[in-house]
Amino acid sequence: MKVYISCDIEGISGVVSSEQTHMGNKEYERARKLMTEEANAAIEGALVGGVTEIVVNDAHGKGRNILVEGLNPQAQLISGWPRPWGMMQGIDGTFDAAFFIGYHAQAGTKDSVIAHTVSGRIYQVRLNGEPIGETGLNAALAGYFGVPVVLVTGDRLLVEEAKVLLGPSLETVIVKEGYGTRAAKCLSPQRAQQLIREAAERALEGGGEPFRVSPPLTLTVDFARGVQSEMAELIPGVVRLEGRRVEYTHDDYLTVYRVFRAMNSLVAQ
Repeated sequence: MKVYISCDIEGISGVVSSEQTHMGNKEYERARKLMTEEANAAIEGALVGGVTEIVVNDAHGKGRNILVEGLNPQAQLISGWPRPWGMMQGIDGTFDAAFFIGYHAQAGTKDSVIAHTVSGRIYQVRLNGEPIGETGLNAALAGYFGVPVVLVTGDRLLVEEAKVLLGPSLETVIVKEGYGTRAAKCLSPQRAQQLIREAAERALEGGGEPFRVSPPLTLTVDFARGVQSEMAELIPGVVRLEGRRVEYTHDDYLTVYRVFRAMNSLVAQ
């Protein structure tokens, strides 16, 4: 059995501020260690569940957060940036299941810790008219390859978002309860890791169904500023609907995902 793990940092227990998530800040080294430990908990649970091959994608920022020397040696690590599929680099049809560890809720979610969608440049993303965050966008890419997402961890509102999208049988772990964008009641790292370990093992027992969105696929992106939508409109096929809003429609989700990544890269310039 083969498992893919996409690991972000904002949904890790003990991480409550964006200052902890950026290199060079005082608490960043501590936060990346906690991230590595929660990834290890998921790896350990997967191994107990019978997994023989594990690939971990460091999905935060520039992908240089997880401490490779501290990662369970049974796993391989995808690190560095840029890369074609970003938070889902390395996913393909050879995997039996995917875990999303340390994820966060979509932009604008009230009382969710460090909620955003990819970057602060984005106000909202919708797929076929429905608001969607990183969990849904990435689950749809896994689903394109026939890989079900069977475990999601983060704060309570992220878990609620994931269950609405991926189904109530989804295995989840709530590691913190948000009191706002930069405050939360957190489990101890030891307790969070124990729960993730146990959930990872359980998640592999039930399988799960891949998350797929039927074509045609219309991606609507509201940027924070009008100039960002102007830049995104330079991509062939992207239509600017309003001052900050652009839209792109295609039948192939791989193409939609790639265009979305191109938008974000272009508007960052």
